[in-house]
Formats: sequence, structure tokens, C-alpha cells
Amino acid sequence: MLRLLAAALLFAAPLGAQELGLPVGTKAPPAAVQTLDGTATDLARYYGRTPVLLEFWATWCPNCKQLEPQLQRIAREHGAKVKLVGVAVTVNQSPQRVRLYAQKYKLPMEMLWDAQGKASDAYDAPATSYVVLVDRAGKVVYTGQGGDQDLVGAVRRVLAAPAPAPAR
Repeated sequence: MLRLLAAALLFAAPLGAQELGLPVGTKAPPAAVQTLDGTATDLARYYGRTPVLLEFWATWCPNCKQLEPQLQRIAREHGAKVKLVGVAVTVNQSPQRVRLYAQKYKLPMEMLWDAQGKASDAYDAPATSYVVLVDRAGKVVYTGQGGDQDLVGAVRRVLAAPAPAPAR
């Protein structure tokens, strides 16, 4: 098992993966969340078509604010080739506050609400500004935390990777 984990980390190194949260190389887990209007949904519905960048996020998080220009750039340069999803934590905020913030700053992410902390638990999110990049096959290829991550570079590398072979 230890060798398998070491091999997965070695394979993921070109994306600049950090050792936080979910191990790189694992399958991205399902996690119950809500839309900002309270509709139940699951993170698993995003996997399998395009790479997905998840950010565990809050309106009051300075590191999250620092990542916003990169998210704007990713959306501008790659459009529908990558799905950007903000998973709003519930500490000191509300769905309405998240909605207003996202509108005001024109965040290019679909915003979800982690009402019961199930996504934060499933993804082993250490704090806000935790980012998980999931490839087309639903595998975690990057994790990181903080405002100085190279999200643009990580997305470019995952988009340049060959598409996974279809399952038989």
C-alpha cells in the first residue's frame, strides 16, 4: 500500500501537487452539497466529462481572494474545457452572502453550499483556499492550499494530458 501511495505521488509530481487533503491519484469521492437556493446535489455529478477545479472557499478568506485573478484567467483562457466549482463553507456566512459576493466580484465558478460539512469531510479539506483538481477520469491530480498556488499551470498541465482510455 505504501509503495502504491508513493508511486501515485511520484506520478502526480509534474502537476505540482502538494501533500494536503486527499491523496493525489485517488478517485474523487461523492459528497452531498446544496446549490445556493437549497437544492440537494452531489459533487460526483461533475466528474467524467472535463477536468474539475474545486475550491473550498469563503467570502472572508484572504487567500481565496488572492486566487480570484487566476480563476478569472482560467475561465477566460479555457472556458468550457474545465469546470470551476466553489464549495462554500458555512462558517460566518450564508448562501445569500455567498451569492452576493460571487455576483459582485463576477466569480467564474458555480457556487455550492456545504451545509453539513460533508464535502469538507470527504475531501479532507484542511481550511479554506484548499483546491482539488480532478482530471477527466475523476481522479485527483492536484491538491493545494493558500493564495500562492499556480492554478493556471496546474489546469494547463491537466488539459494537456492525454484523455483517459474509455472503460471496457
